[in-house]
Amino acid sequence: MSFVTRFAPSPTGHLHLGHAFSALTAFDAARATGGRFVLRIEDIDQGRSRPAFEASIFEDLGWLGIEWERPVRRQSQHMSEYEAALKTLVERQLVYRCFRTRKEIAEAIASAPHGEAEEAFRGEALPPEEENAKLEAGEAFAWRLSLKKARAALGPAYFTLVFEDETQLVRAEPEKHGDVVLARKDFGTSYHLASVWDDALQGVTHVIRGEDLREAAHLHVLLQKLLKLPQPIYRHHRLILGEDGKRLAKRDSAATLKALREAGKTPADIRAMVGL
Repeated sequence: MSFVTRFAPSPTGHLHLGHAFSALTAFDAARATGGRFVLRIEDIDQGRSRPAFEASIFEDLGWLGIEWERPVRRQSQHMSEYEAALKTLVERQLVYRCFRTRKEIAEAIASAPHGEAEEAFRGEALPPEEENAKLEAGEAFAWRLSLKKARAALGPAYFTLVFEDETQLVRAEPEKHGDVVLARKDFGTSYHLASVWDDALQGVTHVIRGEDLREAAHLHVLLQKLLKLPQPIYRHHRLILGEDGKRLAKRDSAATLKALREAGKTPADIRAMVGL
């Protein structure tokens, strides 16, 4: 099996040391195996994405010595694909329209009995008459994946879902996420749906990303199964922490690659700073 991995940043800010570690880890892995390295721009958040930040991503990665395949896939240019994937789930009645507000969802979670996935929201479709009335009134809604329907659709296979994380098999527990939002009335996808679709489309065999996204794999393998997509191997690496012991965020301007480069740091310095 060929080795294909990716780095998929969002152009909502400048890359920082944590991004550098993730990108270099994936790039080094691809180079060591003679595999492919793919760069993907996850810009579905058009309210926060900026062309200047995308340009900065290219500049930072090039400066680090990272090479990627072209053309670069931008998610904002492929919304129709994600909408088509969602449509298949709608047609199979695996998703439903949820009209609850954030406050109502928080109250529903708080009042749920203790037990499995007590912090995750579970819901169900409204009766047709009530749903139609809300649609005619123009109310906002989210398309949520029904874990109940997904479990019924997969049967025994639902309980044998696993994913390979590093060298061990992990039992997937989609219940951790509850009935997750896959799209909204006025927005045809979510990070989860777009990410698994793109990984399959781009032939990604190894997803290398931070351990803060480890929990997402529990949901992603379920989506892959429902959409009949191939399942990659996962590697979740350590996070780069700031001086306060917390993981870096894009608002940490002092740790951005742009700031470090302007301060005279070299690519070799960056590798040393992140322990590579």
